[in-house]
Amino acid sequence: MELPKLTVGKRFTLPRPAGSADAMLLARLGEREKAAGKPMTVVTADANDAQRLLDEIAFFAPTLRCALFPDWETLPYDTFSPHQDLISERLATLWRISQRDKDTGADVVIVPATTALYRLAPPSFLAGYTFEFKVKQKLNEAKLKAQLTLAGYSHVTQVVSPGEYAVRGGLIDLFPMGSLVPFRVDLFDDEIDSIRTFDPDSQRSLYPVPEVRLLPGREFPMDDDARARFRSRWRELLEGDPTKSRIYKDMGAGVATAGIEYYLPLFFEETATVFDYLGPDATVVLHGDLEPAFQRFWQDTKDRYRLVQGDPERPVLPPESLFLGSEQFYARANAYAQLAIKSGAASPASTRAEGQSGTEEPGSPYVELETLPPMAAERGSEDPLARLKLHARNTQHRILVLAESDGRRESLLDFLRASGVNPPAFESLLEFQTSDEKFGIATAALSVGFSWLEYGIDLVTETELFASAPTTRRRKKQEQVSDVEALIKDLSELNVGDPVVHSQHGIGRYRGLIHLDLGNKMPNGEPEMQEFLHLEYADKAVLYVPVSQLQLISRYTGVSADEAPLHKLGSGQWEKAKRRAAEQVRDSAAELLNIYARRAAREGHAFRYSPQDYETFANDFGFEETADQKAAIHCVIQDMVSPRPMDRLVCGDVGFGKTEVALRAAFIAVTGGKQVAILAPTTLLAEQHFQTISDRFSKWPVKVAEMSRFRSTKEINLALKGLADGTVDIVVGTHKLLSQDTHFKNLGLLIIDEEHRFGVRHKEQMKALRAEVDVLTLTATPIPRTMGMALEGLRDLSVIATAPQRRLAIKTFVRTEGNGVIREAVLRELKRGGQVYFLHNEVETIENRRAKLEELLPEARIAVAHGQMPERELERVMRDFIAQRYNLLLCSTIIETGIDVPTANTIVMSRADKFGLAQLHQLRGRVGRSHHQAYAYLMVPDIEGLTKQATQRLDAIQAMEELGSGFYLAMHDLEIRGAGEVLGENQSGNMLEVGFQLYNEMLSEAVRCLKEGKEPDLLSPLNVTTDINLHAPALLPDDYCGDVHLRLSFYKKLATAKTTDQVDTLLEEIVDRFGKLPAQAQTLIDVHRLRVLAKPYGVLKVDAAPGVITITFQKNPPIDPMKIIQMIQKNKHIKLAGNEKLRIERELPETKDRAQMVRDVLRNLGQPVVEAVTNPAVAR
Repeated sequence: MELPKLTVGKRFTLPRPAGSADAMLLARLGEREKAAGKPMTVVTADANDAQRLLDEIAFFAPTLRCALFPDWETLPYDTFSPHQDLISERLATLWRISQRDKDTGADVVIVPATTALYRLAPPSFLAGYTFEFKVKQKLNEAKLKAQLTLAGYSHVTQVVSPGEYAVRGGLIDLFPMGSLVPFRVDLFDDEIDSIRTFDPDSQRSLYPVPEVRLLPGREFPMDDDARARFRSRWRELLEGDPTKSRIYKDMGAGVATAGIEYYLPLFFEETATVFDYLGPDATVVLHGDLEPAFQRFWQDTKDRYRLVQGDPERPVLPPESLFLGSEQFYARANAYAQLAIKSGAASPASTRAEGQSGTEEPGSPYVELETLPPMAAERGSEDPLARLKLHARNTQHRILVLAESDGRRESLLDFLRASGVNPPAFESLLEFQTSDEKFGIATAALSVGFSWLEYGIDLVTETELFASAPTTRRRKKQEQVSDVEALIKDLSELNVGDPVVHSQHGIGRYRGLIHLDLGNKMPNGEPEMQEFLHLEYADKAVLYVPVSQLQLISRYTGVSADEAPLHKLGSGQWEKAKRRAAEQVRDSAAELLNIYARRAAREGHAFRYSPQDYETFANDFGFEETADQKAAIHCVIQDMVSPRPMDRLVCGDVGFGKTEVALRAAFIAVTGGKQVAILAPTTLLAEQHFQTISDRFSKWPVKVAEMSRFRSTKEINLALKGLADGTVDIVVGTHKLLSQDTHFKNLGLLIIDEEHRFGVRHKEQMKALRAEVDVLTLTATPIPRTMGMALEGLRDLSVIATAPQRRLAIKTFVRTEGNGVIREAVLRELKRGGQVYFLHNEVETIENRRAKLEELLPEARIAVAHGQMPERELERVMRDFIAQRYNLLLCSTIIETGIDVPTANTIVMSRADKFGLAQLHQLRGRVGRSHHQAYAYLMVPDIEGLTKQATQRLDAIQAMEELGSGFYLAMHDLEIRGAGEVLGENQSGNMLEVGFQLYNEMLSEAVRCLKEGKEPDLLSPLNVTTDINLHAPALLPDDYCGDVHLRLSFYKKLATAKTTDQVDTLLEEIVDRFGKLPAQAQTLIDVHRLRVLAKPYGVLKVDAAPGVITITFQKNPPIDPMKIIQMIQKNKHIKLAGNEKLRIERELPETKDRAQMVRDVLRNLGQPVVEAVTNPAVAR
């Protein structure tokens, strides 16, 4: 392919080529420039394109070293600082540009357009503050400390994040910026003995390295000269009294306030731009339409500048001194050789290579490239890949199919094999170019395929095969909507000795996973090993359950493990228990249906709303919704639009966006002409909701009122009057709302936040409001009763269990209380410009604690908040804390509910052993609201002297660092306390005997049967499954997936998968985590694929031995008998054996061929007939 000749100072414009060919073009250009010794920079109009090009260029030119210069991901003039990892990555990229002739350098740098407008520290700063040292070098410890402090590193006792260091005797721990791992430097006298990396979580050393490079800790200097320069330039450039501003004061104390990045020009006489780092001989590529991107950026920045200017505490610099204008940008760019790739720019015929022949499509200016014909797979048809095969027959080109990850490659291969295409796998593009295979498959992050005529290769990606945009698939992984049932039935937490329920044999104890030899020989003569779950029953009886049948097993929840019953195998004990439970279940189900019917009969209000207005409102939400959040919002809107009154529980972890769900619901109610009441348990939370709602509804004609202790009687009376005559649209309040004198003109929606904090009496009062009103309940840790009701289907449940992107789990430490620990914890946060909660739950002694803290931490500005303060005072303190006038809040548990301060990311809890589990979880959830690493320190007087329960609680909360653990905590609580029956007087007798989950399954089955007017038969096994034996080991081998918990979890997920898509997703996850599948694991996947496929056909058993395959059907299977007769007549090797069996005689030594044979036979039987269906999953 001919590349244009680029000359300095001139711009050459090309139209954007088909598909992802722009990456191929840039890869070629980059290789040419690298050979000439010049760096190349790509400025992309779209930030997503930057990431895409980074991935794709690597596929076309594996030797080219590419780096992405990331954005700060904060808004202009934000009051919090960018994430430490991003700063670290930015510094590393700038350093690599300057090092391009060394091994660590970069040849191609990709910059999003708006990021290129930011002014940066000059290259001299990076050069002056970067230093390296090697093993055996002399090192003066005092000098090193001084150098580290100069570079902005902070001194701590335990290193956990970039930009920190610790010194202990002859050991120095460092976490350099731009590095993925921290280093431990071992000094022998004053010479470096060894340098090793270590794991920041366990603090254990890993492997040795020869040298370490230390980049500066920030994008600006923090030494004394720099701070003095900052303050003098502040006085020179910003008007107003500098002593009023705490940023100015903090700089004197050596603390960088959050958001200091937007004062960058105060640190340097001259700022620089990305271009200053490139050197004079670089080539600049302008990708896409930059002007509109620049215009939008400047428009937003000016809007934000107008909003924030004039605050005496935070005076701001004008945008011109922080960012380049688009003219300035082009003036800088024009000094280089430039190539512009414009979307849809038709180039004149003269610049086109080799003119244009008449035969080619007139749209493409590139002779070497073409778009591909449509070849989307048609799922569900006889041959889904017909179009791809047709294309392969009609073209001389060779075809390379590209999957996004190794996991996708495996499931794509299965998909292709099922259609009779079996391409070999290639590691790289080059390997395929040099081979002569017609078909190939490889892994590459290409988003759109194209036809590459130059080499006669068609690159086909999943985008063409499945006709979906690549970004949606890439997000699918983290974004599957959490399935509530799967969350409950998950076995990953199962420990040896825990009680489990087998739905046919009763309650036993889990004793681990075990391999057994079943006496079958494999074709090569080795014994066939299968993996089983080892369960122990009363009198040491043992039951082995094959891992492919884990759907029969569930965890036993109800009481603690020690008190759970143990059943005798083969006695009637379990049958009796099940029968008793079944009788009770039938009554409960009838009652439930009665309630359902009453609820369905009561007409609620069916809301109508205008989609345009709703879109406008939704777009004000500054974040991307997670999949769970989208699902919850969707359900809520559906509920409100339907005439049935809504009663939905949204269970989501602290900070996962429940409030947004409530806001959207409120919007629909208000635009539908109804009033909304929002109920919060504490005054502070009410105040905060009031602020959030007023902000979000500021552009709409909506009147919001608040009723709480923060409001005077006069204001409250006005609000009451407004509610009664309909002038107030939304009211936020504490239980004051529930008093006798509150009358609504037409209430349409009641939102209850943190439902677990309201007592029974309040709930009765709410019920009075409830009859025809839509109700939305939000909570992070539902109480067992609510949870039980939701699981039994009395209320609808939405779980938000996926964290927003870039959210990190909160690091939790349990420590013995001491001054050193407290000081370090607080300073780690203040150093990065954040704020700290210090929890001291005794109002009497809170002032003494304050005096102690002031002595210990002279740097901190301390405020005190507790529930016994006068309202006005409390309100003032909270507002000041949110406005960051204080950076340490000494408080009681008054902050437990719902305060949201994104800059507060450390919480220190004194006497943590005194709190309950849900409380600890709620309190810990107050931090980690932005994308910074948050820390929770649980202080106890003495770790050894704790009570058993306190230790269990602290262990549990430490183990639950994972995001989204609130739901599991509630399940834990349910297990510790038991659930009780939701209806009826007797609390929980029969439920305990069968366990909570089985009880639930029986209940939902009974309800389903009664709805269809059938008498439920609950004693027949609930989940009959197809038994599949491929006569080969089907398991995840030890050396492939060593962790028993993970194995168990995957086995269970596979056993409960209901569709082939779910099996495929699990397959992708397994391959992405552990690598290529070994044969046994492939067999395991095949078994479950067949199970899912065979179930609708009424297949009871498949026995596929190497010589003979038998398929056993149930009586009257849902198949057209003619099909069977035709098949037997056509094929000699298929016979009927008895009424319900098909016998296929074929020598098939390979497991996968046997699986394929069964698949083909079932496929030839046509689609299962639906009338005679006995399968509840289909009938529902």
